[in-house]
Amino acid sequence: MEKSQYDLCVEVLRRLDRAGVLKNVVLVGSWCTLFYKDFFGRTKYMVSLKTRDMDLLIPQPSAIKEKTDVAELLKDLGFVVGFTGSEGYVRLEHPLIIIEFLVPERGRDSDKPYPLSQLGLNAQPLRFLDFLVQNTITTKVGATTVTLPHPANFALHKLLVLTRRPSPEKQIKDKEAAMRVLTALIDKGQDNLITDVFYTIPRRWQTKVKKQLTDLTDKKILDVLSAHKPTTTTAGQ
Repeated sequence: MEKSQYDLCVEVLRRLDRAGVLKNVVLVGSWCTLFYKDFFGRTKYMVSLKTRDMDLLIPQPSAIKEKTDVAELLKDLGFVVGFTGSEGYVRLEHPLIIIEFLVPERGRDSDKPYPLSQLGLNAQPLRFLDFLVQNTITTKVGATTVTLPHPANFALHKLLVLTRRPSPEKQIKDKEAAMRVLTALIDKGQDNLITDVFYTIPRRWQTKVKKQLTDLTDKKILDVLSAHKPTTTTAGQ
C-alpha cells in the first residue's frame, strides 16, 4: 500500500466526520484488516493491504438527517463520480481509492440501487451486512474515530459470503484475510469471542462457514469451534 493511499483514506474519513456523515457509517471491507492493528496490540498480526476498494456501510439510512453532497465534498481530492453494474450503482473513483456505499438488503433479493438522497448518492443493498453491525468496535484513524465490525464478525462474514465473490482470486484473498484475523484473535486469547459469535448465527450460516474451514491444513479454527461448542445452539433459520 502506498503511503499516499493511506493518507488519502485518512483525509476522506476526516472530511466525512467533519460533515457529520461518518457517525452513520461503518467501515467494512479490506481496510478493516489494516485498522485492526490497534485492537490486536502486541499480538502477532501481519497485514498487507492491496486494494483500491473502500466500502462504507450505512446500517440505518433513515438516520441521516442533514444533506451533504459527498461527491462535492471529496471533489478537490480528485474523486469523480462513476457508475458500476447494469443498475448504475454510484461510486466515487480516484486512481488510489474507489469508494462504494452499501446498505443491508432487507426483504427479497433486489439489484436496485438504494437512494441516499441526503448524500446525493445511491448504495448497493447486499445480504448478510446486518451481521457486520451486530457487534462493532471503534478505533482511531489519524485523529478520527471510526466504527468497524468486531474482528470476529468481520472474519466470519468473510467466510460466510466467500462463494459470492466474483473471482477465485478475490475468494483466496478474502479467505486469507479471514484466517489472519481469526488466528490473531486466538493468539490474543479471545477464541471465546469467535465461538460466541459463531453459535449465535443460524445453523445454515454455520454450515457455510465450516465448509470454508474444512479444506485447510491448519485445523486450529475448527478445533476452537468444537472445543467451545455450547450445549444448545441457534436453531436453523
